Amino acid sequence: MKSKIKVVVAMSGGVDSSVAALLLHNEGYDVIGVTMKLWDFEQVGGNLNLESGCCSLDSFNDARMICMSLGIPHYILNFSSEFHENVVTDFIDEYLAGRTPNPCVRCNTKIKWQTLLEKSEELGVDSIATGHYARVNFNEDTNRYELSRGIDHNKDQSYALWGLTQNSLKKTLFPIGGYTKPEIRELAKEFNLRTASKSESQEICFIPDNNYHRLLKSVKPEISDLTSGSMIDTNDEIVGKHEGYPFYTIGQRKGLGGGFSKPKYVVDIKPDNNEIVIGNLDELYHQNFIVEKCNLISMDIISNPIQSEIKIRYNDIGHSGKIYPLENSLLRVEFDKPQKSITPGQSAVFFKGDTVIGGGIIKERITPK
Repeated sequence: MKSKIKVVVAMSGGVDSSVAALLLHNEGYDVIGVTMKLWDFEQVGGNLNLESGCCSLDSFNDARMICMSLGIPHYILNFSSEFHENVVTDFIDEYLAGRTPNPCVRCNTKIKWQTLLEKSEELGVDSIATGHYARVNFNEDTNRYELSRGIDHNKDQSYALWGLTQNSLKKTLFPIGGYTKPEIRELAKEFNLRTASKSESQEICFIPDNNYHRLLKSVKPEISDLTSGSMIDTNDEIVGKHEGYPFYTIGQRKGLGGGFSKPKYVVDIKPDNNEIVIGNLDELYHQNFIVEKCNLISMDIISNPIQSEIKIRYNDIGHSGKIYPLENSLLRVEFDKPQKSITPGQSAVFFKGDTVIGGGIIKERITPK
């Protein structure tokens, strides 16, 4: 019976995780609310007056009050050490490598579906649940758990969940994946949840002032040595100076100086040479790229080229292309048509319809000779 199934709900203090707990509680699950403390101002800095969103005192209190209203226990688990080691450090290292990371993907994989799951298993809990807009089901034909987009494609979060393993998906519930965002807010209002009208946090959780330049400088003071490098064009001609290559990303237009006859964009970053390469809009487009650190979900291996819809950033609408297997667990992706700003460090996620085939990290673009 469901009444005997224990589930830990990861509660951020927002409306989505609040309703996730509500739905499972109403279905008869034995629900335990857990809020994860992931970072400290002492470690990442920022404006103390901007303590809002994830890991703030307000969010802890909102989650606690929701649990009290539902009559379920609530605990705060301190994972700040694991988060700093696996997410913050990786975020900084990736920028220093001239790449643009997606910390939410790494947090989901390493913290929410590894550290939290391990802790839950220690407590004898059967499953974990979150307020993500995604769905999970078991495919009896393939004998695999599958991850699918949430019903509300405008809020779908499956892109950031491609790192989940079969064991993780087996023990995961997504209670709100079959709802739209407006429906979730209506449910919250119907049951008088205090988070019903709470606004969403848009910034990266551990950068409350939304200034990653400040974070890099404060944690890595030696980054000041990387300023005043050369800004070059695609013909290797020096056209200016940059302020430090970690402060730029592929496709960036602002902050490149002026005096150009056409709008210029960052088209490449060369950390070994401390150089930023700028070019015209058409030079941002590529058709082929390599993907590393891959995780497949709906299948265990890609042995032959497959057609897929590929997303190369969270808000990407997705574009058709083929995935080719390479040696050393790498994949090559070839879009049907060239796409803009394929960015090393970002995630490439492969879909067949609403089902996530898998994903990985963009390693490099392939420039035609």
